[in-house]
Amino acid sequence: MSTSEVSIPPERVRAAEAVAAVLAPGRRVALTTHVNADGDGVGSEVALWHLLTARGLRATIANPTPIPERFHFLLPAGADHSERAAREIESADVVVVLDISDVSRLGDLARAITQSHALACIDHHVSGGSLPRGPRLVAPEAAATAELVFDFASALQWPLSPEAARALYVGILTDTGGFRFANTTPRVLRVAGALLERGVDPESIYESVYASAPEGRVRLTAEVLGTLVVEPEHGLAWVTVPPDALQRHGATADDLDGIVEYPRSIAGVRLAMLFRQLASGKVKVSFRSLGDVDVAELAHRFGGGGHRKAAGAALEGTLAEAQTEVLSAAREYLNGR
Repeated sequence: MSTSEVSIPPERVRAAEAVAAVLAPGRRVALTTHVNADGDGVGSEVALWHLLTARGLRATIANPTPIPERFHFLLPAGADHSERAAREIESADVVVVLDISDVSRLGDLARAITQSHALACIDHHVSGGSLPRGPRLVAPEAAATAELVFDFASALQWPLSPEAARALYVGILTDTGGFRFANTTPRVLRVAGALLERGVDPESIYESVYASAPEGRVRLTAEVLGTLVVEPEHGLAWVTVPPDALQRHGATADDLDGIVEYPRSIAGVRLAMLFRQLASGKVKVSFRSLGDVDVAELAHRFGGGGHRKAAGAALEGTLAEAQTEVLSAAREYLNGR
């Protein structure tokens, strides 16, 4: 199956052409994604880096927070300049924002990005505040932003290198939960098949992403799961990251990724949450759901956003205050379903 055998909706073709119009050869392009980048954000920007450099553009990756270690195997040598991201953004002719259209999730780069010379966006999120201007390829029905980068390349008939295909596969794999979540559509499976035909090795990617955990991550997971609270009468469960747990286990915030899936896996649970006090004083809440529970709607009440089944928010106040507020809203929401 070639990329041309996966049909592309006409509106995505037009949007891809509009984005490409600002990416003239010779221009300096900065690629960025949201804070605490996930596999879709990293995979999408790495794939686009390969596509642009092959066309003669000077591309660089400049993220608001460091790329998680488990995705370093995707990075081309010299591509990631996140340690001086603000300078890269300010000196770029064009900034392309991937896997995010909400200014609030750009972290310390928000001002530099919104004031950049030219701006474009490729994203599949449905909620949040929009970027102020520029062409955009946005489709909330897409399983992952990586699916849209695939469409971008296909619409323009830009060939995908094996390295770009691998990065896109990581984006799709992680955002569909290993092809388990409700966003695993027939179309995205066809896209994944086309990527396999470009030389992607699913087993090696699985090992790199899911089977290379350091001991500290496993011990952190065990400690966080020890805080589990379940309210079967509401179909609600949550866990809390104990103070200093990351430091004690030599872990990072990336090592928390996926822990909230455990309470969601409990029979009868429709809504699961993970609470964590941030160094900034805010409390981060990760939401996951099953069935008809729309956690993007719930997260939006607290200034956050995301997808129907996976969303997040950051609240002011203490951990206890945030839990009281969010749990009250969650119970009320679930009782109304």
